[in-house]
Amino acid sequence: MTPDTTPAELEQALSDAAEAAKPLAASEPAVRAGWIRAVADALDAAADELVPIAMRESSLPEARLRGEVARSSGQLRLFADALAEGSLLDIIIDTADPQAKPVPRPDLRRVLVPLGPVLVFAASNFPFAFSVCGGDTASALAAGCPVVVKAHPGHPELSVRTAEVMIEALRAAGAPAGTLGLIQGYDVGVTALKDPRITAAGFTGSVPAGKALHEIAVTRPEPIPFYGELGSLNPVFVTQAAVHARGDELATGYVGSFTLGVGQFCTKPGLLFLPAGHGLEEKLAEATGQVAQAPMLNDRIASGFSSGLDRLRKVDGLRVISDGGATLLSTTVAELLERREEILEECFGPVSIVVEYSSIEELTAAVEAFEGNLTATLHGEESVDTELARTLLPKLTERAGRVLWNGWPTGVAVSWAQHHGGPFPSTVGSIHTSVGVTAARRFQRPVAYQDLPDTVLPEVLRNANPAGIPRRINGTVTTTDVPQ
Repeated sequence: MTPDTTPAELEQALSDAAEAAKPLAASEPAVRAGWIRAVADALDAAADELVPIAMRESSLPEARLRGEVARSSGQLRLFADALAEGSLLDIIIDTADPQAKPVPRPDLRRVLVPLGPVLVFAASNFPFAFSVCGGDTASALAAGCPVVVKAHPGHPELSVRTAEVMIEALRAAGAPAGTLGLIQGYDVGVTALKDPRITAAGFTGSVPAGKALHEIAVTRPEPIPFYGELGSLNPVFVTQAAVHARGDELATGYVGSFTLGVGQFCTKPGLLFLPAGHGLEEKLAEATGQVAQAPMLNDRIASGFSSGLDRLRKVDGLRVISDGGATLLSTTVAELLERREEILEECFGPVSIVVEYSSIEELTAAVEAFEGNLTATLHGEESVDTELARTLLPKLTERAGRVLWNGWPTGVAVSWAQHHGGPFPSTVGSIHTSVGVTAARRFQRPVAYQDLPDTVLPEVLRNANPAGIPRRINGTVTTTDVPQ
């Protein structure tokens, strides 16, 4: 077992991060992009060393973990490209207008600046993509913030070695010392979260842990933003027309999705809503029965899943369709609405619930029963279900950060348009994402400069734009110089 970070080591990590904050913030976007690309290259080069460690500590298969390394390095390169291109700064310039009504307008120039040192609580279920080299770290570095990662106890050796690879790559590329640090231990993480040098925190984990850490973050003498991804049921709603058109395909796709990664994805579909008389129970049971038993990430998660499954089995109105390597339960909308709190409690692992609805009114009531989720999915046929989709879409939009049509939620593309967040309890702060380029917005704040001389302004806000950074000048996005 890796020992907890000592108080002296924690102080050093926080001091180093604070020392790195100013030079990191002052670095040119293209230079910072080079540092981030160096980290991506180093991760790829170290994959043959890192993946076996991850396999040993997480029980995840090699192919999955190699895919995670590629996702992590690809995500870093995406941020590097966004930095070099310049739009992460979100520059807005309104030149002075003495004739503006009702009062003259001053010269205003707005840019996003980094918050400062960020504390990242690593997740267990993605040892690369949501851990030391994951999206929170990548987005904070892109924003210009030093990062202190609180390692997850589920993969301590991997965390240490990954951090070493990244720190060496940053050092060799010329990044300030202290740009990245690693700490270990639950109490150590809490102490770091309370430290005034930490300016924001990112978290992926359980609802109870996330709520407790959020409370600490917002009740500090100087409260800080806490971006937590906590829990999600990711309901899937299927129309009668979709069942008729491709019922067997839906059954196998659903089972494949809720058992992917032994059901340990935050986007696992926890409930599947089917019309009464759907006729898919046999196919669903067959597909679920073919799922082989597999080890979970660690003993704590396995124990939590076991107790959660025992709890679900005891809920009146739930019956078992299939049990083995994965478990599939069944109920009705009427039973769900009667026992909403018991049934709509997340069970992290290979279990899901089929819910039958007998009318469109029941389907609508089911949608309205949910709290916030990362995703909500509708399977339908456009030729038949357009009006129903239009009716349900606003309700799904109220409850989810990503709404899917004829797909499965397990699979989160890393892109500019991606949103991996949602109303509470899926995340704390539904306007932000933890995946994709705009994840960097969590660790930036806007500053507007009024009537400053050109020679005094930050370089990216000056009249000349030699780097060709996109800037919104008097309402129009352009890469040209500010008109004189």
